Amino acid sequence: MIQNNQLTLSVQLPDDETFKSYQSEVNQSVCKLLNDFITNQAEHSQEKNISGFYLFGLKGVGKSHLLHACCAQAQDSQLTSVCLSFSELRHLSVEVLDGLEQIDLICLDDIQYISGEADWQQAVFDLYNRVVEQNKKIIITGDKSVQALQLTLPDLRSRLSWGYIEQVKPLSDDEKLLAIQFRAQQRGLLLTDEVARFLLTRLSREMSSLLIALDKLDKASIREQRKITIPFIKDVLLT
Repeated sequence: MIQNNQLTLSVQLPDDETFKSYQSEVNQSVCKLLNDFITNQAEHSQEKNISGFYLFGLKGVGKSHLLHACCAQAQDSQLTSVCLSFSELRHLSVEVLDGLEQIDLICLDDIQYISGEADWQQAVFDLYNRVVEQNKKIIITGDKSVQALQLTLPDLRSRLSWGYIEQVKPLSDDEKLLAIQFRAQQRGLLLTDEVARFLLTRLSREMSSLLIALDKLDKASIREQRKITIPFIKDVLLT
């Protein structure tokens, strides 16, 4: 159920952000636990009736990607899901959360955006309780551990500590190379190791920036009917 005032939000998920496309060996255990949590296979999740999962990590480690992957897994498991970001939600009425507990999986990104919003913290706390009562699942992400989040509502900090808590670790440069090449392959593009490494050394190392660059290269490659080479990258991105 998506409320009317949610329809302006970015609820369309990118179809290439799945667990398979999240190329990070160091975070594979996190991916497996998220997948098992959604499909009720996580150890002790059924016995303890665990409904919540808090996922944290620095900007650029792929938390949003993992939330999108969770929704894709939910869809594959015939479950309803929604993924929303507090960066957008905080500009709306807290009533936007009303009724979300009827959805099987609720994913809320970047809770740090409401650290100074008492009404939003109360609304998330209330939603969390309704999710538990309805035996649904909620995954919330933030840029810090629960203890380090500057949330002013102690009850919300307590709720976030109830369920699974996992940290998403930064990707190594080699993992970023694999991720860029994998995403390029999904688009039908070939990025050699040399070209991929050039992107990584000459552009921002944040995956979001690298993927935006890849999108620009993809469109330019189609438009100009050229392969993606280092000279082509210089023409498109560095001039």
